[in-house]
Parts: sequence; C-alpha cells; structure tokens
Amino acid sequence: MSVTEAVTTLRVLLVDDHPLVREGIAARLGSEPGIEVVGEAGDAASALACVPRLRPAIVLTDIGMKGVNGIELTRRLLVLDPSLRVLVLSMYDSADYAQQALAAGALGYVLKDAPSAEIVAALRSVAAGGTFLSPALAQRLFRQAPAPRTQLSEREQQILALLAQGLSSKQIARTLDIGVRTVETHRQAIRRKLDLAGQAELIRYAVEHARGGLPQP
Repeated sequence: MSVTEAVTTLRVLLVDDHPLVREGIAARLGSEPGIEVVGEAGDAASALACVPRLRPAIVLTDIGMKGVNGIELTRRLLVLDPSLRVLVLSMYDSADYAQQALAAGALGYVLKDAPSAEIVAALRSVAAGGTFLSPALAQRLFRQAPAPRTQLSEREQQILALLAQGLSSKQIARTLDIGVRTVETHRQAIRRKLDLAGQAELIRYAVEHARGGLPQP
C-alpha cells in the first residue's frame, strides 16, 4: 500500500454480536474504494480492546447487543479515544434510540436495512467531520421537534433545520446556495449561542428543537 493510499483509506471497526451480520456488512463495504474494514468485534469489551491495536477512524456499531449496548459503548469509546468517530448502525427505526445515540456522542445513525449507498454515504460524511441521520428517521424527528428555546437568526434557523434532517455542511451549502465556510461559521455561531460543546451536541439539539426555517422555493 502506498503512502497516499494509507492516508486516504477510511479504517472501520465493525461491532455487532451477530457474526453473520458482521460478515454481511463487511462484504457490503469490502468492494467500496477507500474503505477498509480493519477488524470486527462481537461485544463491547472486544471493541474496546481492538481500538488501541487497530486504530480505526470510525467505529460502526450496533445498538442492541448483549451486556453493554451500543449507546454505552459509544460513551466508553470516546473516553478511550476522543478522536474516534462513532456511527450507529441499527435495526431500530426509533427516534428515542437516535437521540440517545447522539447524546452519547455518536455522529450518525443509519438503519441496517438502508441501501448500501446510504451506509457508505453515512461513513464518508462522518469521516469528513459531518453527521448523518437516515433520511426517513430525520424527517420524523424534524416534524416532531419543538421550537428552539433560544432566539437564532433566520439563517441560523435554516441551518439548524437542515442539520435536523441529517444534511452535511456541503449539502447545506448547496441547498442554501452559500459557501461551505459560511455554513461552518453559522454552525459555530449556533453552538456559541446555545452553549453547545461540540458537533454531537449541536446535532442532538437540532434533532430535538429545530422547526421551520427551510428555504422557500
């Protein structure tokens, strides 16, 4: 492997307590250029032991595992290595589970029955520093969310609403016809106004509180 390939390859650790599920996911990702499944774990203890040795960039974890579940594992992984990015891959189409995962520090929540392209898009979005929510789940969370408690500008409300739908900064920039850097500036302003510590807290707040603010045709 060349130095360039080593730098650009996205290293993924799979965590699921069903070997056949892990095998299937690994097969789905194996043919995707730039993604390498560097290891698999069947429980939280094995996953935590694998991280220092395999040094993955992303941990793709199930929620419903025996013993320590994926949400608690997310918390422990980020204590072990705060630079890790965690993406939850779940069979549960549940707003409550998604909110708990984001609160624990996960940067995305995607459903197991999603098309391969959606899972790959979620991995790439999280790897690039963005976030991802399965579109159907994001739409439901968005419709159910109450209004923000802190006053934001109209543009900030637009961005918060689009974040609640699972869009990345690049996608928001295209939707609003503004620069990616401008989106990032607004995201920082929203975090500052709402006193949110990081990206995960911003997404959790967006999912729980955003309403309206979408650009009009």
